[in-house]
Formats: sequence, structure tokens, C-alpha cells
Amino acid sequence: MTDAAETRTTCPYCGVGCGVLVKPSDGGQHAEVRGDPDHPANYGRLCSKGSSLGETLTLDERLLYPEIDGRRASWDEALDLVATRFQDTIERHGPDSVAIYASGQMLTEDYYVANKLMKGFIGSGNMDTNSRLCMASSVAGHKRAFGSDTVPGCYEDIELADLIILVGSNFAWCHPVLHQRLLAAKEKRGARLVVIDPRATATTAAADLHLAIAPGADVALFNALFAHLASSPAADGAFVDGCTEGFEAALIATSLPPIADTARATGIPADQLTTFFDWVVETPRTITIYSQGVNQSTSGTDKVNAIINCHLVTGRIGKPGMGPFSITGQPNAMGGREVGGLANQLAAHMDFAPEDRDRVSRFWAAPNVAPGPGLKAVDMFDAVADGRIKALWIIATNPAVSMPNADHVRRAIRDCPFVVVQDVTATGDTVSLADVRLPALAWGEKSGTVTNSERQISRQRSFLNPPGECRADWDIISDVARRMGYDGFDFSSPGEVFAEHAALSAFENNGARDFDIGAHAAITPLEYDELQPFQWPAPASVEPPSSPSRMFADGRFFTASGRARFIATSARRPANETTAAFPLRLNTARVRDHWHTLTRTGKTPRLAEHIAEPYLEIHPDDATRYEIAPAAIVRVVSAYGEALLRAQIADRVAPGNLSAPMHWTERFSSAGRIDAVVNPDNDPVSGQPELKHTPVRLEPFRAGAYAFVLTRKEPRTSRLADGDYWALARAPGGWRLEVASAYPPAVLLDCLAPSCEHSIEYIDGASGLRRRAVVSDAGLQSLALISRGPVSADRAWASRLFASDLDNDTLRRTALAGRPPSGESPGPLVCSCKGVGANQIERAIQCGAGDLAAIGKVTGAGVTCGSCKPEIARILNGVVRTMARAAE
Repeated sequence: MTDAAETRTTCPYCGVGCGVLVKPSDGGQHAEVRGDPDHPANYGRLCSKGSSLGETLTLDERLLYPEIDGRRASWDEALDLVATRFQDTIERHGPDSVAIYASGQMLTEDYYVANKLMKGFIGSGNMDTNSRLCMASSVAGHKRAFGSDTVPGCYEDIELADLIILVGSNFAWCHPVLHQRLLAAKEKRGARLVVIDPRATATTAAADLHLAIAPGADVALFNALFAHLASSPAADGAFVDGCTEGFEAALIATSLPPIADTARATGIPADQLTTFFDWVVETPRTITIYSQGVNQSTSGTDKVNAIINCHLVTGRIGKPGMGPFSITGQPNAMGGREVGGLANQLAAHMDFAPEDRDRVSRFWAAPNVAPGPGLKAVDMFDAVADGRIKALWIIATNPAVSMPNADHVRRAIRDCPFVVVQDVTATGDTVSLADVRLPALAWGEKSGTVTNSERQISRQRSFLNPPGECRADWDIISDVARRMGYDGFDFSSPGEVFAEHAALSAFENNGARDFDIGAHAAITPLEYDELQPFQWPAPASVEPPSSPSRMFADGRFFTASGRARFIATSARRPANETTAAFPLRLNTARVRDHWHTLTRTGKTPRLAEHIAEPYLEIHPDDATRYEIAPAAIVRVVSAYGEALLRAQIADRVAPGNLSAPMHWTERFSSAGRIDAVVNPDNDPVSGQPELKHTPVRLEPFRAGAYAFVLTRKEPRTSRLADGDYWALARAPGGWRLEVASAYPPAVLLDCLAPSCEHSIEYIDGASGLRRRAVVSDAGLQSLALISRGPVSADRAWASRLFASDLDNDTLRRTALAGRPPSGESPGPLVCSCKGVGANQIERAIQCGAGDLAAIGKVTGAGVTCGSCKPEIARILNGVVRTMARAAE
């Protein structure tokens, strides 16, 4: 049941597409958020990010008014300038001298209007999107195999499978709601879970078999599996003969390598390979779920097709509990693919074939449809850098942080003659480079649709009034198009845009194209407002299915022959291999509680508690070799750039391999932008960058002192020395700051926390230990803990001091220690949803909570989204072992 004051909408984070129910409070600055029990993606579940959405609605750091060259401007002045500069550039240099770089954060209606403007009326294919970094290899692999960008299965298949193969996905952290559905099915039905990942992660903790594959060896593994399946009883000869083509050529290109050869090529022990192959042979209901570890590669498209080949040879596709399944990273990457948001797409799953161009031209009444594909993301920013693109419009994304070779991209944007950035934030790295800044509506303010990873289209609905002068993305783009003199942009609502999008999908389709939502082409405003989640295809002539739909159940595909294609794939290694100068491999990843470049998750202290600063996972052998101490700051250097990160020394990565998260920006760190280090190599078919394999070296960072600082007001990092490390995050009631500086302890203390009349301090000059707190009548105002090495403190306890109810006398006694009296600390945060720390979980176990369910009942940890369950299990196992040793 929904409360009358609640709005039913969709989460703006990952591609799972969870339904949420929202009730605003505090004048729209906060909201109560809960999972929608009726939404088919999540049935009421939410992850830590989704459950904290109500804490991210403040107007702090919002872009609220149009700006030109840093000054406030009217909408007329700003949009006239955008239209004039784009028109002048096109007239002088041609349509390919301008570009739009968009985002999977945009709603489908926004995407549709932007794509129509660029490809239909400006006449250039130069519209691409940050989805190029996410799932372009899946798009290319789908189209090679199926003739269309079609995801065959649905989430229900995860619950119906007997063997679940996860490839290149830390599912527990990146898609936690689906991971909980997976674990529930595993427990209920006894399904086996195989995780293929070079790293040990929260996801591998639940695996029946973890194949710690060598980076880049996925094609070698799945080619060997394909050849093995082809000669096994699992091969479906009738399906291969009747529904596919290219089988013999693909098999000849693969051959059947001995297990020992595959073991050498993949780094996986032969006995594990044998077990894996046997399980796949004997398990018809097999689903292969893959994500960025497959897509983000110079051989990403071949990886996708190597996986699909294994499902085609067994006929395990389009049926319950089986099939290849690409899980997208962004909330509307799929919607962007549907409208044609990628540079190699035209619109509505049509490309640039003459008949498609003619069809779209007639539908849009657009005589100047782009003649062919435009520049993909990496090539687009190269064209900005070398001057071919002279006017650039960036919408809802932060390429100065998220693109590979990010320093090069930053310089390209900075030097471009005319840059428009349309966004919700005033403090993003890319926004700061714009000539014109256009304030857009954010989640909760805008209205439209998104498509999740199972082809489910859901409504995002507004429940807040527009702040300042912010406008919807589709409205801003339409206004510019009209000012440029183009017809066809007289939309008055997102529902009108959606109706045109639906009509185009059905136009001259008749089942020839996979994407068809013609059932909604005549949707009324009331119907749009009340639109319930539905899966495509939804043609006008067919009754909607009563259960989740699967594609290809009839063995018919969207190739010219109607048959699926086997693709011969190459087990080549990454082009950019290690050298003596750069002997280590860098992988990039995501963390559990943050999202993209922190513009939303960075606004809530709760999501910063679990991991508050950028870090680098280093194997102990490499840490010893390069003299990296635990928690020290390390410089990671490639041929493209460098970053400063906190060292996490653990055997979660293999020797010679490193891993770092991609979230940190100049707003929240001095040099944590890891994509400045990442190479720009990309897949020759999909154009998707290789974000999982960059040769690097490590260099120790020689710090004179380290600091952990808490302040009520945002600290001034400009006081630090050039080249210092710092990482900033919000804390309850204030801010927290980590520093490693060239300054000696005494200088660093005065720099970060100058003495005043309310100061109390502790100084040990010999050891370099210096601590200063400011406690006024209003309570703790600041705390600075300085040492020559990494600061030892109970950060979980200290970070909550501003929000604590401790009296001033207690604060004075305990603050300088950096830790509470014995037994009072919650410990490092484990469960973000309920704010439960490791110490609280340990105490529950010691008092008799002997399993995850009992721990959840006592503490609340792990009962909401479940993404912390692997960490709880690790604590449980450790405490049990300790208690057993003590009892001996």
C-alpha cells in the first residue's frame, strides 16, 4: 500500500531500476524513502544508496541560474548565445564541428530530444554518451550475434537458474538488490554460483567456485568452454542447425585447447577449469551475468560474443533460467540506447543504413539527417583537443573525471572555443570549464521514463518544485533547437516527447525491429502520469504479457537471415602491456556506497562513512617490493598521468595487479582522479575504453606529517602545500579531512587548526604527535590529530562527535585521544543502511548471535539491502575462530 502523500518513482542510481516511494519533508530538503513493494525490479528492496536518497536533496552546491563566463545571466541571454554560437560554428566549419556528449543519467525524453536535434536537424552523428564507457561492448556484441541490441532475458531468470555465472561484476556492491535476489534463490533452490573475477570481492565470498582469472583472459576461457560444449552432450544440434549460422567458422577459429593450455592462458588451475566446464555441461538452466569487467576492454566485444557463443551452441537462450545477461551500470543507459544516444546509432534501434535514414527523415520531417555515425567518446574528445570540434555541449556528466586519460580530456574541454555544460551541480570538475552553464532539474524535480537492464520502462516522477530557475533537460534542448530555427521541437511536456518516441519505434516496423513500444504512441497526459512499469517490446497489435518477457524464445533473431550468428573471437591480450617502466596492472572499480563522481552520494555523511577517501589495493608482495607501508599514501603513475591514493594492502588482488575506485574528483581530493592515470585504448568495434588494464608503477609519497581533521565548517585545503595529499568528506554535522603533507607536524597543525582561546592540545615533540581540539560553549568545533605516520584514531566514533550528545567535559577528556572509552565505539561502519559498526557486530556474536540472521535481528545489520552481508560473514568467521582458540 502507498501513503497518499507518497510519490511512486524510480531510483536514479544503477541499471537495476528499483521502484521507490518518496514522501518529502523539511520543505523538500529531505524525504522519507522506501522501496516500492509492487515494483517488479526490487519488490520493496533498496540498497544503501537508494535508501539514503532522501538525504541528498539539499540545494547545497546546486547550479540554480544560467551563467555566462561565471556571471549570472537570463535564460534568454544564455540560450540565444548557445544557439548563435552553434549556428555560427556549423555555418563556418560544417555540422561535424559541433558535438553533444550526454549521459545515462538523462531521462529517455531528454535523450530523445538531444538526439533528434543533433542527428536529425544539425545533421551530424556527433552525439555520444558516457554509456560508451559502460555497455557499448554489449551493444556491439548483441548486434553482431542477434542483429539487434537485445537483452534476451529478465531478472526472474536469476531466480530460476540452477547455475549462475557472474563475469566481471562485483554484483554485491554494484547491483546489491539483484545480488540479494540471487542469494535468496541460491538458498532456496540450491543454485550454484561461479564468480569469474581477478579480484577477491564481496561477491566472491558467496561463490561456490571463484575463478581468479588473469586480467584480459576472458575470451580464452569462454572460447575453451565453447569448444568443450560443442563436443559435449550439452550441444543442441537442432538449435544450431535451425536457428544459427557461422558455427563451423567460429569453432575452427577456436579449436579445442587442452585444459593445461587454457590454465596457462587464464591463470586458473586446471582442476577448477574442469569443475567449471562439467557444471556448465550438466546444467541446462545456466545464466551468464556480465558487466564492466567484460565490457571495459580493448577486446570487450569479443568477450561478449565469446559468452554468447556458449549459449548459442547449447540453445540456452530465450528460456526460463538461462541466457547471456548484460547488467548495465546506469539508470538509463538502456533508454539512451533505445533513442539512439550512441554515436553509431540513429534512433529507435535503427542505424545509418539508407532505408533507416530515409525512414527517420520522413518521420521527423528532417531533410538533413546525419549521413553516418559520429565520433565515439574517446575520439570525440581527441577531436575537441585537436580543434576539429569547436563547440561542445555536455549534459549531465563529468568527463573531466570519468573519461580515460582524464587530464587530456580536461585540457581539451578547457581549450575548446565554446563549451556548454548543462547540469545540476555548480561544483563539478567539468562545470568549472564551461563558457555557459545551464541549470537542469535533478531527481525528484524532473519527470520522465527510464529503462532498466531487463527492458523494463518505468516512470520517474517529480515530487519537488523546481528550485531557482532550473528547467528540464528536454525543455532546454527544445528551446535551443527552436532558436536555431528548427521545427519539430514544440513539446510542452515529457509525455508528448514519450509519445513521439513510442510512435517512431513503431513506424514501419511490423516486427522487423526489436524495439517497439507502439502501444503507447497515443498515450494521453493522464495515462502517462499513471504509466505502470512495462517491458518492451510492446507493439500496438499485441496484448502485454502477464509475466516477464524473454526474447528469442521462438528461435527467430533480427539478422537478415533470421538466424543468430556465431562470431569467431580472438583471445588476444590487452594491447597496452606492462613494461620495465610500468610493471604493474591497474584495474578500476566502484565502491559499495558511492556513485560515479560523488555529485549525489558525496552530499550525505552516511555514504562517506564506509569508505571516505580514494585508495589503492596492493598485494602484500608488491607493497614489500615497493616499500609501501599500510595506510601510507602512494603515488600511482602511468604514461598518461598520476594519482595519490591511500594504500590498502591485502591479498584481494593478485601480485602484479592493483585496483582503485573511480569516484573521487578535485572537489573531494587533491589527486584522487584515477582516470587521469588510465590509458585511452579502446575496443576497435565498440569504442569502449580499456578501464581495467593500464600499466603503471608505484612511488612512495614522502610525507612530513599525516593528519585527520574534523571541522564544523568546510576546511580550507588551499592552505596546504602544493602536491600534498588530501581527501575531504562530509561528516554528521560537519566535515572530515585526511591529509598527508610535506609540512612537518608543528606547521601542519597550525595550518589546519590554528590555536584559539577555546583550544586544548597535546603535544609530544619527540614523536611528532600533536593534537588540538576546539571546544566552545556550543560544543566541539574542530579536532586535529597529527602524527609523522598515518594517524591512528577511531574514525567511526570521532566522525560522529559533532552529532553526539556528549557534554563538554567529556569531550575535552576524550577528543584528543581520538577514541572513546573502552567499549563505547561502534567500530568501522559495516552497514550503511542501519549505521551499524564492526564492534557492534562483534559484540552481538560474542553474546550468542551465531549466524547472519541472528546478527541482523540483534543489530539490524544486513537486513535491508544485504550488500554488507559478506563483510558481516567475514567478521562472524573471525570472531568464531578467536572464540574457538580461546576455548582450547
